[in-house]
Amino acid sequence: MVVLADIGVLPETAEIALQKFVEDGGYLVRFAGPRLAATTGEDPLVPVRLRTGERQLGGAMSWAEPQKIAPLAPESPFAGIKVPEDVTVTRQILAEPSVDLADKTWASLVDGTPLVTAESLGAGTIVLFHVTAEATWSNLPISGAFVDMLRRIVTLSRASANTTDGRTAADSLPPYRILDGQGRLVGPGADVQPLQLAADGPQPVTLQNPPGLYGTEDGYIAHNLLPAGTELKPLPPLDLGAPVQTLGYGGEDAVDLTPWLFAAALVLFALDALALLWLNGAFSRIGTTLAKRRSAALPVIALVAAVALAASIDPGRAQTAETGAPASIDLPFDVEKAIEATETTHLAYVETGDAATDDISRAGLSGLSQYIAAKTALEPGDPIGVDIAADELAFYPIIYWPIDPAAPMPDQAAVSRIDAYMKQGGTVLFDVADDTLAGLSGGGVSAGQRRLRDILADLDIPPLEPVPSDHVLTKAFYIMGDFPGRHTGSELWVESLVRDADGASRPARGGDGVSSIMITANDLASAWAVDAQGLFLFPTDSSDPSQREYAYRAGVNIVMYVLTGNYKADQVHVPALLERLGQ
Repeated sequence: MVVLADIGVLPETAEIALQKFVEDGGYLVRFAGPRLAATTGEDPLVPVRLRTGERQLGGAMSWAEPQKIAPLAPESPFAGIKVPEDVTVTRQILAEPSVDLADKTWASLVDGTPLVTAESLGAGTIVLFHVTAEATWSNLPISGAFVDMLRRIVTLSRASANTTDGRTAADSLPPYRILDGQGRLVGPGADVQPLQLAADGPQPVTLQNPPGLYGTEDGYIAHNLLPAGTELKPLPPLDLGAPVQTLGYGGEDAVDLTPWLFAAALVLFALDALALLWLNGAFSRIGTTLAKRRSAALPVIALVAAVALAASIDPGRAQTAETGAPASIDLPFDVEKAIEATETTHLAYVETGDAATDDISRAGLSGLSQYIAAKTALEPGDPIGVDIAADELAFYPIIYWPIDPAAPMPDQAAVSRIDAYMKQGGTVLFDVADDTLAGLSGGGVSAGQRRLRDILADLDIPPLEPVPSDHVLTKAFYIMGDFPGRHTGSELWVESLVRDADGASRPARGGDGVSSIMITANDLASAWAVDAQGLFLFPTDSSDPSQREYAYRAGVNIVMYVLTGNYKADQVHVPALLERLGQ
């Protein structure tokens, strides 16, 4: 079973692989969210056709109230699961009406809209929860019914583990319960091995694979002692016609253990006497003498151990055959660069391949790092350029990406690495530096905007919005109203804030609340850039020196926001939090 939580856009290779996985008998479980709601076009990996956008239930801007979950139908795979009365749904993705929508619905709300839909694809099944996997859109994920639903799906996936081409969806199953000699199901011992599944039928019962249940509590298969159709017959009667001889327990080869038991008792008596002498300090003088002799022998022992260790080293491992140099170990990343990136906090930028653009990014982040060290407690190291196709990105909290339309388009593998970096907690700041006047909200489309759209088309990004006035970015360190750079014509776009039922924003969100993506066209790096003497390299649009000061403050807020998350939102909203705790 594969689970996708709010994944809207999938790379083509991943989509093909998932489709084949389902057709071969796998289960694909998907959850809705802002990314999936913003996806347009046909998606072959959803069970029903979805409407763009989301439905909001409850709040000042909606006539509808939060909906409860309807009783589960007897023909539903979730039949028998009891959903608590306090489970409600406040937001969901709607399905387009169709004649077979009811047949594909496993669970629905009391108003009839689907909550969980599913459809078979080949030998597998696609299941879609029309709410998020966490308690943003519904409190279902924090209820016991949600756990029962997932367990039911896992059990169904185990039942359909056989694939269409005779293979199996899993290579082996761990032992769960084993039959002992009395025919009782007990826990497996340490010598029981996982059951290897094969296409040529059930595996024979062996000492390593005794009969029992293999799998987990969510789903398992029976490994029977006898094959199906085996007929059990009683044993034939014993032929006792031969003469019967009666023998006792003793014989000519019996051994008398009396002397051995007396000897053992004598040894125990001697040990008890020695222990009594030791407790009374009789061995202190003997111990001191032995310690002096042992310390004199330590250099000899160390020398012998060193000679033995040197003789045991494989010369082929210690040095190469041709040069005699120490053999190296291949690691998946550059060790020196990893140490440099992790010994202190560094701001990173994407190496575009254009020397002029990369020099501006390096100088800009260097100037921002110096400003941060002067104004805050953070002392960043020198900025580091990264190759998104080869370097490890997890070492850097934020990556500055100047969009250069003349630079080569990154390949699918590099874009996938950026997508994984953003979903695992990293932040990418895209800066379209050629938009000097129109900005991202203007009517025209520049070459930089077109290149940015091409890059974002392959990324699974959430819905975006200009930074709201109550966003943490506006108060992470300085109180900011906008985020200028060398230019001032563009807004800073970030991930949309989650709104509560009353329509108010909720900056203190789940997790650290940091937006995984930021987009601007104000050319921030050029405003931050300084040379070796600390002189500014580029002028700003305005002759007012405060524009550059505000550009630096915008950079400080961005870095502090990425490093500290929503702590400032908690500080600003202390009265509201205390009021909520009092309720």
